[in-house]
Formats: sequence, structure tokens, C-alpha cells
Amino acid sequence: MFFASEYLRYASAVAGKTYDMYCAVARALEILGERWTLLVVRELLTGPKRYADLVDGLPGIASNMLTDRLRSLTDAGAVSQRKLAPPAASTVYELTERGRQLKPVLLALGRWGVPLLGEPRPGEQFRLAWLMIALDGHYQPASAPTPITVVLKVAGDAVTITAHGSQHQVSEEADAQADITVTAERDTFLAWIAGHLTDRQAITAGITADGGIAGLRRLRAMYPTQ
Repeated sequence: MFFASEYLRYASAVAGKTYDMYCAVARALEILGERWTLLVVRELLTGPKRYADLVDGLPGIASNMLTDRLRSLTDAGAVSQRKLAPPAASTVYELTERGRQLKPVLLALGRWGVPLLGEPRPGEQFRLAWLMIALDGHYQPASAPTPITVVLKVAGDAVTITAHGSQHQVSEEADAQADITVTAERDTFLAWIAGHLTDRQAITAGITADGGIAGLRRLRAMYPTQ
């Protein structure tokens, strides 16, 4: 658990970055309002990551910036480190229970930000996991009354979605035991998920799905964005 004494230790290390307000929102923003911090949390929502994985998932972040953000999140009790057993023997970063409490915050930001996406800007990178975390906020529990596993493969990227009622998880891997596998190119998938293409038009444009149109309809029912 994160205690006030630990916060005071953190605040003294970042003198000049506090708001000088006795306010819980201000306290939280002194940590979470720093550039890149919530995106580090976003990366860890899909599971533990090595430092190199975080660098790869946060294109443009400077190494010293990532180190600083991980340190502040660790000091805040939101992130911990763990050594994997051999043969991996790697150190990974993962969200603690306190860190996982930030998931609703990220999902709310994703819901708010989806209408702002529009067309990708020139030079913008795309990761399927980023989109699916945003769409997590649109997930409809009633759409998965029985367990379902969906694998999405878009432009060489892959994620696995496991859902059952209120339980919903996105992981950055491809589960071979998927109930539905959807494969698409980036622009076609984005046009379909945004509602610019109907299910039939998406199939015609090259999206493939187990069950064809029925498979796409099942996936769209899970994430109604319109």
C-alpha cells in the first residue's frame, strides 16, 4: 500500500512539480499528469513487460524519461519489478493492485478519445493493442454470455481478446485456440471498426473472419462505437 510518507519522499525528489494544493486530484496529477506516465500504464495493462518491450511500445520516449516514469510509478506503489524464472531470467515491470486501479481511468480516457481519432495523421504509428485498450471502454458484457476468445491480426500485429460477461482482457499474443480469428490490413480494419464500412463491405475489402459476416457481427456487438 502507498502511504503519505512515501509520497512525501517522492515529492521532495521532484520539488517544483507539486501544485501546493491539499487536494487528492492534485496529488494524483503530480504523478499521473507527467508526460508519458499514463501511456506507461497503458502498456502494462496488457501484462508484464521488459524494459525493452516498453521502449518498443512507446516509440519516441527517451530512455531517461522512461526510467524516470517507471521510478515515479514504483514510488507511488503502482508498478513493481519481478524477476522471471530461468530460462527467461529477465526483469519485468507490472502493475500492482494499486496500479490496476488506474484501468477505469485509462478506459474513460479511451472512450473520450475514440471520437477524436479520425484518420491517422501522417507519420503516426499504430499498434493494435493501443486501439483495443481504447475499445475496452466500449465493451458490452451482454455480448459475451459465454466465454469467447477472439484473435485479431492487423498489419502483422496481433492481440487476443478473452471475454465472458464482465470479464474482459486484451493481451499482446495470438492464442491458437481462438473462437474467432479476424485478419485485416490496417486501413480496412480501422474503416470497419469506425463504421465507415459495413460488415459485408469489409469482407469484400479483404477482411477475413471465422464465420464470415457473422464473425464480424459478433465482434462489432462486443464494441459498439456508434
